[in-house]
Amino acid sequence: MARALYIHWPFCLAKCPYCDFNSHVRDSVDVDAWQSALLADLRHEAEVAGGETLSSIFFGGGTPSLMPPSLVEALLREAERLWGFAPGIEITLEANPSSVEAANFAALATAGVNRVSLGLQSLDDAALQFLGRLHNATEGLNALETAQSEFERVSFDLIYALPGQTQRHWHDQLSRALSFGTGHLSLYQLTIEPGTRFATDVRRGGFTPLDDDDAADLFAVTRELTAAAGLPPYEISNHARAGEESRHNLTYWRYEDYAGIGPGAHGRRGGMATMRHKKPENWLDAVARNGHGLKEERALGMAEQASEALLMGLRLAEGVDLDRLASRMYLKPGDLINTAKLAQYADIGLTWVDGPRIGVSPDGMPLLDALLPELVADDLVSA
Repeated sequence: MARALYIHWPFCLAKCPYCDFNSHVRDSVDVDAWQSALLADLRHEAEVAGGETLSSIFFGGGTPSLMPPSLVEALLREAERLWGFAPGIEITLEANPSSVEAANFAALATAGVNRVSLGLQSLDDAALQFLGRLHNATEGLNALETAQSEFERVSFDLIYALPGQTQRHWHDQLSRALSFGTGHLSLYQLTIEPGTRFATDVRRGGFTPLDDDDAADLFAVTRELTAAAGLPPYEISNHARAGEESRHNLTYWRYEDYAGIGPGAHGRRGGMATMRHKKPENWLDAVARNGHGLKEERALGMAEQASEALLMGLRLAEGVDLDRLASRMYLKPGDLINTAKLAQYADIGLTWVDGPRIGVSPDGMPLLDALLPELVADDLVSA
C-alpha cells in the first residue's frame, strides 16, 4: 500500500480577496530556516508513518512556485530517502502564472516535479482584476505555454459564476480553455467564504454574487463542454482525460492515508487525524521546540471516519462502495446511509444505486452541499 504526502508553503505575494486558504504575505522569508524546519517536520512524520512508499507528493499553498527549486529538490530527495517512491510517482506543484515564477519551471522540472497545477483563474483581464490576481491574461497564457513545454502533465484552474457572468461569456472562455489541450482542468464556482475580503465587500454592498439559478446554468454549460471535449468530471469541480486524474486528490476523496507537513497541513494516518500549527511563525517555533510542527493528533472513531469517507467519496463520479467502506470501518452498510433518503432522491434522479455502490448523479451534483447531510446516516452526522 502506498501513501501520499502534502507539503504546505504558506507564502504569497498578495492575498486574493476570495481566498480562505492558509496563505500569508511576508516582507521576507528565511529560506534556510524554512528548509531546515520542513525537513525536520518531514522526518518526524516518516518516523511515525513510514513503511509505505509514496504514490504522490503535492506542494500546495500559498504559492509553492515561489519556493526556490533547490528547496523543492532537497525535500523530494529526503522524501525519497525516507519513504521511497512508487513507480511513476506523481509530483505536483501549484504555481501562479507570473513571469518570475514561470522562469523557474525548467528548474522545478529538473528538481523532480512532473505535474503542475497552474492558477490561471480566468482568461479575461477584467475578471482577473476583480479576482485580485497579479497577472494578466497574456502573462497567464505565456506561463501555460511554458508549463506545457516543461512538465509531463499540466492542469489549470478557472473560477466562474462571477457577478453578472453570462452563459455566452463562460461558454466562450471555457471553449478557449479546452482548446489548449491540457489533460486536466479544475473549474470552480466563485464562493464567498467567511473571513475573506469578498465576504466583507458583499456585506457592504460592494457587489452581488451571481444567483443560484444562473450559477446552475453555468454548471450545466461546464458539464456539456468538458464532456464533449473528452474531459468529463470525475469530481464535482475536476475534469480530466482518462488516466490524467489527480492521483493525489483522489487519495483524499477515496479516504486513503496521507501525510501533511508544513503550516496548517492536515493528515490522516491509521485512523489518526493530524494538524500542524497554522501561523507560519507558530509552526516554526513548534518545530524548533519539538522537532515537528504538530498542533493536534487525535484518534478518530469509526463513525467519524465513515462520515468523513462518505462526505469525500460522494463528491466523486464513481461514488462510494458501501460494502467496502463498511468492512473498513467495522460497520454494516445500512449503518452508513439514510436508505430512505437515498431511495427518495434516486426516484427523482439526484442519486444512483448500482449494487453496493452509490453516488450522486450529474443532476444532483449542483445540489451536493444540500444532499450530503441528508444522505449520511444520522448517527454518523452526529458522531
